Amino acid sequence: MNFSKKYSNEVSLFVKVCGRLAKNTFVTGYGGNLAWKLEKDLILITPTQINKGDITDDDLVFINRKGETVEGKRKPTGEKPMYLKFFEERPDVVSVLHCHPPCVCAFAIMKGKNWLMRPFYPETATEVGPVPVVPYAEPLTQQLAKNFSPYLQKYNSFIMENHGLVTMTRADIYWTLLTVELLESSANSMLKCLSAGSLKELDKQAVKNLWNVMKTRNLPLFGAPGENKSLEDMYF
Repeated sequence: MNFSKKYSNEVSLFVKVCGRLAKNTFVTGYGGNLAWKLEKDLILITPTQINKGDITDDDLVFINRKGETVEGKRKPTGEKPMYLKFFEERPDVVSVLHCHPPCVCAFAIMKGKNWLMRPFYPETATEVGPVPVVPYAEPLTQQLAKNFSPYLQKYNSFIMENHGLVTMTRADIYWTLLTVELLESSANSMLKCLSAGSLKELDKQAVKNLWNVMKTRNLPLFGAPGENKSLEDMYF
């Protein structure tokens, strides 16, 4: 089976997302990686040690859920154990993106309160949700993947302490990119606000009312299906 031909549209979109990450400087050097589950046992994933802005169709790798390469000339990203864990423990998830957006990464090295767990903007509250900090572990290790376990069922976005961001959605890789861009924009505004004064949250009733927006836009609640009962319970 020639998967690159069968999924040529998805491959093109995947490469486009890689290029946009690089253009946005959400990834630098060889940093960042992404994966898209195209079939139950077929995952499109980035290769190791190549700048995302330089990736072409021929560089991409197809793996199965055991982590075995089924098509592609390059080795898959060294963060493969992390992605295999995500797709195994969150079968509802379709695509995952790990990158280093500068403002979100400021929160990854910030001491004290994690402000990304709080609601400030309607769009971020309904499309990203709370973003917990996953404790630090050495990159490319099974321990790093393991550290996600306490958070993986409840949330869709995660700060990797002293490292970067992981975001997953039930939609295609482009929607996951848009989610990352939304969070980075919010983090940028929050940092500017913190430098000038104090932050003003949405209150519980305002967050409860946002469920109307989620229903209108057909946005699923974050986390594994059935894990969370309401948006306001995630924040308050």
